[in-house]
Amino acid sequence: MASTVVKGQFVTDHFATIDGYISSFPEDVQQILEKVRQAIRRAVPEPGEKISYRMPTITLDGMSLVYFAAWKHHIGLYPLPRADDAFEEEIEPYRAAKDTVRFPLGKPIPYDLIERMAALLVTRRQRGE
Repeated sequence: MASTVVKGQFVTDHFATIDGYISSFPEDVQQILEKVRQAIRRAVPEPGEKISYRMPTITLDGMSLVYFAAWKHHIGLYPLPRADDAFEEEIEPYRAAKDTVRFPLGKPIPYDLIERMAALLVTRRQRGE
C-alpha cells in the first residue's frame, strides 16, 4: 500500500502494523518516523503498538497512549495536553492546537523532547490523570 497526496496532505491506506505504515512513506520520512517511534518507546515501560485512527499508536497497559503521523509538511503527535509552564515553553514552538504538536519536516526533529513528552504521558497515566 502506498501514500498519496491529497489537498497537501499524505493520505495513507489502512495498515495492519506500524512497520507497514512507516514503509509507505519516502525514505527520508521513514527515517524520521522510526526515530519518533523509538523516542516514544524509550519512555514507555513495556510499550505496545497498534494502528488506531489510521495512525501509529503506542500503548501502555493495552490502552492507547500517544499517536503519531506523517503529513506532507510535518510529523504530528496526539494527544499532548498542557504541561507545567517550563515544559510548555519548550513545547510551545511546536504546539498546533490544544492537544497537538507538529514538528516541521525539513527542520531538526527534537527527539529528546518527544521522549520527554511521552514520559509525561506515562506519568499522567500512572497517576490516573
